[in-house]
Amino acid sequence: MFTLKPDRPYFEAWLRRTKRQFAVSGRLTQTATLLAAQGDGTTEEWSAKLRTMLNGREMPSIELLTRIDALLAGPSKSTTAPDSQPSLF
Repeated sequence: MFTLKPDRPYFEAWLRRTKRQFAVSGRLTQTATLLAAQGDGTTEEWSAKLRTMLNGREMPSIELLTRIDALLAGPSKSTTAPDSQPSLF
């Protein structure tokens, strides 16, 4: 018997990783709220769209996939060097 390989391996890998990240309580809603704040719809609409993508019924555009990854990654850490001599005051 043949096992079919997914025809979209990068999307399948993204989907597995994103499902693990959304397994954290409230993470999907938080992401939906941030996407809605960018002016693209309501939190409820984004929650429904994200769930549809997670179920594999809709494939996001590369732009949306990148936006979701950026939101899940969080803000980047500052790369400034710490002071060489801390202040006492």
